Amino acid sequence: MSMLNDTRFHPSSFLLLGIPGLEDKHIWIAFPFSFVYLVALLGNAAVLFVIQTERSLHEPMYYFLAMLDSIDLGLSTATIPKMLGIFWFSLRNISFESCLSQMFFIHFFTTMESIVLVAMAFDRYIAICKPLRYTMILTNKVISIISGIAILRSLYMVTPLVFLLLRLPFCGHHIIPHTYCEHMGIARLACASIKVNIMFGLVNIGLLLLDVLLIILSYARILYAVFCLPSWEARLKALHTCGSHIIVILTFFIPAFFSFLTHRFGHNIPQYVHILLANLYVVVPPAFNPVIYGIMTKQIRKRVLKIFLKTDS
Repeated sequence: MSMLNDTRFHPSSFLLLGIPGLEDKHIWIAFPFSFVYLVALLGNAAVLFVIQTERSLHEPMYYFLAMLDSIDLGLSTATIPKMLGIFWFSLRNISFESCLSQMFFIHFFTTMESIVLVAMAFDRYIAICKPLRYTMILTNKVISIISGIAILRSLYMVTPLVFLLLRLPFCGHHIIPHTYCEHMGIARLACASIKVNIMFGLVNIGLLLLDVLLIILSYARILYAVFCLPSWEARLKALHTCGSHIIVILTFFIPAFFSFLTHRFGHNIPQYVHILLANLYVVVPPAFNPVIYGIMTKQIRKRVLKIFLKTDS
């Protein structure tokens, strides 16, 4: 029998407990989660449809937004349906292979989202600091290269996690106190050293921190260029073009870092708080992003209103 199917080495399935300590409230917690999932599906699909059908939106900024929306659809679909199955129907069992697959896609999409946010910061930097060279720098070829780099770096960061888990024995441990499968949550069930898993995870966190640093540097240059403009009207107009992107960045990174900090240092914080923060990290951004861009981006807002309200406003 292969190692992958040897239940003495790997369990045939894991048991996801949901949110320990709030089991009696699972059925009610599911309602906001289902609403958020519905918003994520409809919102991202609507924005993708508008970008595809509106030729005036076939520009680098909207290509990056289309990437972000595609990632958000994948991330929300990889997590929320299983959560709802746990909350409403007590479908806590997940096969070993399905758990690894879910872990792969969750980490893959979150890593890709981080890279795309860096690309969008670079897009805003070029648009504001080098407007005359914008179309010369961000050509379709360059955008394709950036998307290729995003996919390859995500694969580099996530694929080894699968093999690092496959090498571990679990000695029958199969209960995960969480709503979804993630790398360290699975690794901690192992009855062997997980130092390599921890070290590789820290390297990945370092790469994500590099993304944050690149975004900060881009916006530092943007702010310097904006406040060199001659009038306040011009400054406000330039800042408005960055507003939606800044909110999206904060929506993605703040829950992620709160989750990381409470996980590492919040030993006295109840476990359900850790789990709820980890859920916000993967559930909130996919729903908020299309809403933020739909409200703050005039071209998208007008097109969406025209489609859904049948108006010319």
